[in-house]
Amino acid sequence: MIKTNEDVLSSIEENQVRFLRLQFVDIQGMVKNVGIPVSQAEKALTSGISFDGSSIEGFVRIEESDMVLKPDINTYRILPWDVSGGKAARMICDVYKPNGKPFEGDPRYVLKRAIEEAASRGFVMNTGPEIEFFLFEKKDGEATNKPHDFGGYFDFPPIDRAEEIRQNIVLALENMGFNIEASHHEVSAGQHEIDFKYADALTTADNVITFKFVTKTIALRDHLHASFMPKPVFGINGSGMHTNISLFKGNKNAFYDETKDMEVSDTLRYFVGGLKKHVKSFTAIANPIVNSYKRIVPGYEAPVYVAWSGANRSSLIRIPAARGMSTRVELRSPDPSCNPYLAFAVILMAGLDGVENQIDPGEPTTLNLFHLNDEERKNLGIESLPGSLKDALDHLETDSIVQDALGEHVYSDFMRLGRAEWDAYRISVHDWEINRYLNTI
Repeated sequence: MIKTNEDVLSSIEENQVRFLRLQFVDIQGMVKNVGIPVSQAEKALTSGISFDGSSIEGFVRIEESDMVLKPDINTYRILPWDVSGGKAARMICDVYKPNGKPFEGDPRYVLKRAIEEAASRGFVMNTGPEIEFFLFEKKDGEATNKPHDFGGYFDFPPIDRAEEIRQNIVLALENMGFNIEASHHEVSAGQHEIDFKYADALTTADNVITFKFVTKTIALRDHLHASFMPKPVFGINGSGMHTNISLFKGNKNAFYDETKDMEVSDTLRYFVGGLKKHVKSFTAIANPIVNSYKRIVPGYEAPVYVAWSGANRSSLIRIPAARGMSTRVELRSPDPSCNPYLAFAVILMAGLDGVENQIDPGEPTTLNLFHLNDEERKNLGIESLPGSLKDALDHLETDSIVQDALGEHVYSDFMRLGRAEWDAYRISVHDWEINRYLNTI
């Protein structure tokens, strides 16, 4: 087990590692990477590695560009494939300013700050995301959106042509320390899911980044493209990142109370109240791209309406049946295009606002919300999630709790990038318009 810098250096020597990949993410959740030879490992571990922050989207301006990467030794993993010249290992880094202070624009720091706030109130948040993705064929080296197979939910070979690829992904992840719980074909053609064990929010966010990196690499080796785009194909289910959430106080699950209705505690109810209050605002973070809102529509199992329930899968928030230490909330709206550090941070702070202010979530619903008409939902007080990235950004602009969770630096850059993406989409001419209007108008 890696506990010290010396443990890392010993592992490098024992395993004949030749290169280190120092990874971090930008505001949009894109993994960035700098490779160094192991001769620089001790320097990286003790003083960090400098880089130009002005070249990273959403970081700093050119006149204040110096940044420092400091590896988190808890994330040291030997990559389960060889690179040219031998073995490589990776470490996820925190970003610092030259004066030694954490950089406010580092998404990992945003989550760490939220975790510290939760700890000051006696809580630890665990998360367990369920990440869906597509495997698409490539043509002339370019990705297509043609599914690799035409299997369905829980299908098996030969209908499911990707079982061996999923197994290779699972083996690679296990070699990197993941505890995999299940892997299977999802509902749509070419769609898959691999579930790994829950952990504290920071570890899980690191795992999401690693999962996507590994999945894309393994798929590429089979001449396929792994896509975490929320809705890459019209007319079929999109990909979500349902996130299971629990709060612990010491060794006790704070969401469980066997004396209460549904055996869920007031803490859970208030946490749900906070999620419901702020969900329209943090949707911009959990569903951050234009395409996210092509998934959040009726008819494809994705949540649309702001309600909570027990096992009812038409609700935005549901409470799975397990109780005791496994009592948890499942938030069904996030998708895998999100930055997990930012998403977990705003979810945590939204829920804690509910706990702090004892926000009543109202009564859980047992109705299939997709079968209700607009008038029936209105009478029940059930609202809808934002219908576009613009709508979500407009809500975020009014919510100080979510803004504070992000911090001024990340919030302002996130808004700038989101507005720019919406404008680029808004002024583009799409194939749908050409097909609908060109020959008729």
